Amino acid sequence: MAKPLKHTRKKKLGNYPHTMVIFSITLALFVIGLFGLLLIHAKKLSNLVKENIEVQVYLDRDITPLEVEKLKKTLARKEYIAYHASEPQVTFFSKEQGAKEFIEESGEDFLTFLGENPLRDAFILRVNPEFATSAQLKKIKHDLQNTVGVYEVEYVESLIDSINQNLNKLSILLISFAGILVLVVIILINNTIKLALFSQRFLIRSMQLVGATSFFIQKPFLNRAIFQGIVSGLLAAGLLFGLLQYVYHEMSELYLLRDEKQIMLLLVALLVLGGVLGFLSSYRSVRKYLRSSLDDLY
Repeated sequence: MAKPLKHTRKKKLGNYPHTMVIFSITLALFVIGLFGLLLIHAKKLSNLVKENIEVQVYLDRDITPLEVEKLKKTLARKEYIAYHASEPQVTFFSKEQGAKEFIEESGEDFLTFLGENPLRDAFILRVNPEFATSAQLKKIKHDLQNTVGVYEVEYVESLIDSINQNLNKLSILLISFAGILVLVVIILINNTIKLALFSQRFLIRSMQLVGATSFFIQKPFLNRAIFQGIVSGLLAAGLLFGLLQYVYHEMSELYLLRDEKQIMLLLVALLVLGGVLGFLSSYRSVRKYLRSSLDDLY
């Protein structure tokens, strides 16, 4: 009695197992996204530090209230002034306020001893982060000192230099590490897709032997690779968004460092990056097998 024929599933062009491919690409994109979130929050922290850099502008003693108001408007129009909710960060600090705070902190009434208030009225300026470098602050100081009604301009120069040096070192370190990480991830995704296509190499050769064009052979592989990349990008973006919400809930202080626009751009970039890397890796691998000799396939 003849044995029944065992049903074998016909292998379809471009139909290779994709679960492990999607898992590997998702993991790689998740790592890139995680580091991208670190860069976004580090940049936001850097901007917050720079936004809190203050410049004290001391005024002439004989300046009138009208001139003070005019000077405030002049300062508010300067390009290097920081804004918060469309309000220029220019604050008037009277000599009476200064005397009151000094007495409260020191416990000594120097007004009774001296018989007059030696302090000066001042404006406290916050500088736009783009101008918070040592060279720019020196130009700002020179510009302010040449303004009518200004007696003296002060800021903690040593602190600014220290902040900028540390931020520059941190930026170089993060960018260098990010470059290495992206390179490693690209190689990982490329090798993952290359291994997935390895099982299809003889089917590719068979299609060539029956006269199929290169475009016809490549099309299903490229379509699937793009689909896998986009799905992986969606999964990675979803995981990152969930992780971010959890971290914000557990550490509410980090919520101050959020930049919703940059985060959304990062999540969209993961989708695009997944599709592009999937397409390029698949294209290179299929082209390799199309050009390989029969001996090279073994």
